[in-house]
Amino acid sequence: MTWSWQQQDWPHFRWDDAALAEFEAQHLRQSGILLGASRHVSENDRTRLIVELITDEAVKTSRIEGELLDRESVQSSILRNFGLTSDHRRVQPAELGIADMLTNVYKTYHQPLTHETLFRWHEMLTNGRRDLTDIGHYRTHSDPMQIVSGRLDKPKVHFEAPPSESVSAEMDVFMAWWADTSPEGRSPLPSLTRAGVAHLYFVCVHPFEDGNGRIGRALAEKSLAEYHGSPTLIALSQTVERARKDYYQALERNNRGLEITDWLLYFARTVLEAQATSQKLVDFLIAKTKLYDRLHGRINERQRKALKRMFREGLEGFEGGLSADNYMRITGASRATATRDLVDLVEKGALTKTGRLKGTRYWLNLSGSSRT
Repeated sequence: MTWSWQQQDWPHFRWDDAALAEFEAQHLRQSGILLGASRHVSENDRTRLIVELITDEAVKTSRIEGELLDRESVQSSILRNFGLTSDHRRVQPAELGIADMLTNVYKTYHQPLTHETLFRWHEMLTNGRRDLTDIGHYRTHSDPMQIVSGRLDKPKVHFEAPPSESVSAEMDVFMAWWADTSPEGRSPLPSLTRAGVAHLYFVCVHPFEDGNGRIGRALAEKSLAEYHGSPTLIALSQTVERARKDYYQALERNNRGLEITDWLLYFARTVLEAQATSQKLVDFLIAKTKLYDRLHGRINERQRKALKRMFREGLEGFEGGLSADNYMRITGASRATATRDLVDLVEKGALTKTGRLKGTRYWLNLSGSSRT
């Protein structure tokens, strides 16, 4: 069995431009719509959107690799990185590291990609690790770099990367390819195509002892940002994580040859889905702002506190809906007061109501309709 990097024409990937053309066009259309919509969000809410997206990306990109992080700790670190108020909690190295790396990816999207950029990201990502030999530089171990599964006595090899002794030379070629295919390069590529090739190319080289998947996805984000001239606001890792098996299968199908149309079609669909998720988040924030504007001066502090807690749940909403008991725990109100407050929020169009008696639940009303 031979791998992509063992092919005679490596690393000259091939694909069908025509098969990708409509995806590229749709991506540009959706990018324009997303950019236009985000301009209707206040500066404060836009910053909050960025923090929320980076937080979700940090948690999800780690979960793709089987690492479960504390979301509140990740967000606390990202808030500090943006100079915003946080709870100043003690954050563990793993949460701090991924938060720092993705903040850096976002803030430095316009800077050239260099070996030192990747080394810096790797140092951040592996913050606190004591089990790695090579941190902040390419791998040097003599053992094969393999991705395996199954029994120890009969493992299945899903992928084997180039030997460590050739990684530096491979990454020199990768850096030259990155520069040549950039929007200002000698052979610029369309947005989705370049980002997709970059991710696959990087993980085929697998230059680091660990963290290649997370850094590879960060490179895809950087590539998209370079093309559009602004940081991306797409939920890429969130989308990948929802169908993680499909992601790994797509990578495995495309690590043995240089014709990668299949991979690029998968990647294009994933980015378009990620853009749609981000669009929903922007719409959610716009609806939130309009709702607060409608309610300005018309609700009490308990009601404001409960709405804030509901909005914190984001697009997925308060799991199972808000009950009177939830409201009492959030606000400290008595049952009678909670009932009055909730009825009032329904009357003012802030909430909708479903169910009866103990099954009564309340949901954010973002449609703009109001009964008073």
